[in-house]
Amino acid sequence: MKDQLGRIVGGAASLVDGQNLVREYLQAKILGSLQRAGGMIPLAFHGGTALRFLFALPRFSEDLDFALERTDLSFALRDALAIVVTDLRAEGYTVTAKVSDLRVVHSALVGFPGLLHELRLSPHASQVLSIKLEVDTRPPAGATLATTVVRRPLLLHLQHHDRASLLAGKLHALLQRPFIKGRDVFDLMWYLADPAWPPPNLMLLNHALRQTAWTGEELGADTWKPAVRARLASESWSGIVADVRPFIERGGGLEILTRENVLQLLA
Repeated sequence: MKDQLGRIVGGAASLVDGQNLVREYLQAKILGSLQRAGGMIPLAFHGGTALRFLFALPRFSEDLDFALERTDLSFALRDALAIVVTDLRAEGYTVTAKVSDLRVVHSALVGFPGLLHELRLSPHASQVLSIKLEVDTRPPAGATLATTVVRRPLLLHLQHHDRASLLAGKLHALLQRPFIKGRDVFDLMWYLADPAWPPPNLMLLNHALRQTAWTGEELGADTWKPAVRARLASESWSGIVADVRPFIERGGGLEILTRENVLQLLA
């Protein structure tokens, strides 16, 4: 409820931290509505927000990303979004919603006009906090699925890509985005710093690379790290750090996000 949201952001250390906490709370609300609508049966949660919710990644994330893994089941983002909006409005939120479902990746933008101002997290009454949802309706083959119950802060039962598949998705983003996002590099460091994290799902990674016109050779256990090293070699590290800085929790490890540390992990 709105009162609970007010209590959550009341102890925020800064306006940016407060805005991150608001976004995360509303992401959980949206996931809860999708769950009640049956969306978490055909969909698998993946991406940075999945890492945050499922594995406590010390980085806030902006979007909710899903893959449509059960094509035998009916799912329409437009219909699911109507349920999300109804649930949020029933709790007193002012909500706007836009859907784009004419391309392979269906997307929606859920907006909360005036909420940050109401919570004293913005001086601008017209500022809109937005959360983007994306559903890949033709995801690359090869992902392994898992389900997990989490409390963030709502109780959620989420279907998602497993740990090896999540890493494969991050590697695909690093190798194929037209520009490097600092958030992806931070996530990679977080993955590789955990010796218990499994190696990437190479079947999924190579299917994803081929789907996005990868011009290199198929990657294997001995070649994916050199490929990522080569991709990062010429990047501006100050730009990488600046991109991710607003999203890192206090004590989240931003100070060790250096070129030397990341390349050492990729050795």
